[in-house]
Amino acid sequence: MSQLLPFALFAFVASITPGPTNVLVLSSSVRHGLVATLPLVLGACAGAAGIVVAVGLGVGESLQQYPRLQRLMAWLGVAWLSYLAWRIFSSPPIALDAGDDGAAAERRLGLLGGAALQLVNPKTWMMALAVVSVFAGPGADQAMRVSLLAAIFFAISLPCLGCWALLGRGVARLFGSARAMTRFNRIMALLLLLSAWLGAPV
Repeated sequence: MSQLLPFALFAFVASITPGPTNVLVLSSSVRHGLVATLPLVLGACAGAAGIVVAVGLGVGESLQQYPRLQRLMAWLGVAWLSYLAWRIFSSPPIALDAGDDGAAAERRLGLLGGAALQLVNPKTWMMALAVVSVFAGPGADQAMRVSLLAAIFFAISLPCLGCWALLGRGVARLFGSARAMTRFNRIMALLLLLSAWLGAPV
């Protein structure tokens, strides 16, 4: 219990700082709207909390025993995030003042996509390993502690990612033309690519 405040601060910093998920939420909110982005936010937060539980229940030990598997998962995550960056970069320009028909027709990440994104996000796995090793600790009631930490992480990460979605709606007002949206898409794609490769294994 004495570690709940330090953990809450850790969860806040891990959730609010820029990373692949934050960039995707911001981009989705600009291109598709706040309401359409909420399933992505919910799925990403639930997926991250689920990974914390999975790592706490033994997946983390398995990964540490098989560093090649851990490395493979990290590179698969980088590849998937790079693909998503290419999709954003090459998406057709949509003028926001022309209505949402084009944005609605474009495929976007939803609840399941947001959760699956965490499976390939190296930042999420590193965060989960840190949570279990630093804050959960060994003991007979470790599973209960891990579940509690996962629930707290979910409760903190939800408003943090929600802030990025709200930021996206504020930014959207600056992009009323197709040309401006194309520029924004390309900037977001490059940021996503950068965040993915900065977390790549060396």
